Amino acid sequence: MLGLMLFCCTFFCSNEISDTTMTPISYLALGDSYTIGEQVADKERFPVQVANILRSKGYSVEDPLIIATTGWTTDELEQGIAAAHITKIYDIVTLLIGVNNQYRGRSVKEYEGEFTALLKKAIVFAGNKSSHVVVLSIPDWGVTLFAADRNRAQIAAEIDAYNAANKAIADSMQVPYLDITPFTREAAQDNSLLATDGLHPSGKDYGRWAKALASVLQQALH
Repeated sequence: MLGLMLFCCTFFCSNEISDTTMTPISYLALGDSYTIGEQVADKERFPVQVANILRSKGYSVEDPLIIATTGWTTDELEQGIAAAHITKIYDIVTLLIGVNNQYRGRSVKEYEGEFTALLKKAIVFAGNKSSHVVVLSIPDWGVTLFAADRNRAQIAAEIDAYNAANKAIADSMQVPYLDITPFTREAAQDNSLLATDGLHPSGKDYGRWAKALASVLQQALH
């Protein structure tokens, strides 16, 4: 009897391991310069760091598909998604977009409509599982060296307004929300959190985002 139990345990346990190996987690990352990792090495992009953190915790994870380009606004991301012809369902999807809307002086009202459409698409890409999508807040570029001669208080206030909008939309769709803006504001006192262009985050800062994001995603994957 003991031998039979050991056989069954070995059989089913090995099957479970095999299934995990055969079905790696797929990850779709949607965004702009912050998602593509402007000015940092590919391995330092936050989606890539997230995948590596999850792997270190025993998950089998595909390399992320990143649909993002420096300078994209919400409508440009919409066009990029259409051009990508996405047909598969992803286990996890992240969305971070809006800084260029703010930079170009577009209204929060316009952003709300376009962001809502993007988030609905992100949920569809996640198999209609809203808990498998994460919205990241928009970083505050006003604290960077690049913005030294800008009205930093105004930038911060506008970023806050955009983030209030995207959080409200995420909450209404029951999508997890990760506020990484406080991380980025620490660059005002720590230049190591900035890339060499003095504007975009460094791999070090992306690493902090990735650690926080991996924790959120683990909850969704259980």
